[in-house]
Amino acid sequence: MIVISRNGKTTVISGWRAWLVGALVFGVTTTLIVLCAVLALGIALTLTMLLFIAVPIAIGVALLASLWRPRS
Repeated sequence: MIVISRNGKTTVISGWRAWLVGALVFGVTTTLIVLCAVLALGIALTLTMLLFIAVPIAIGVALLASLWRPRS
């Protein structure tokens, strides 16, 4: 049973309609949680791949720069 009070008027939803509303709310909530999890996973994978690419390139550039540096 779902009870909604709006503007001083009370509406009661019961039976199969309450089950339907509950299922819809559960479905929307589940969908939002899954979308947030997929977004977080995508961001984490993107940052990880950037680090896997950027760190070796930075090391290579540093090694090349140390080779071209004039000796004192």
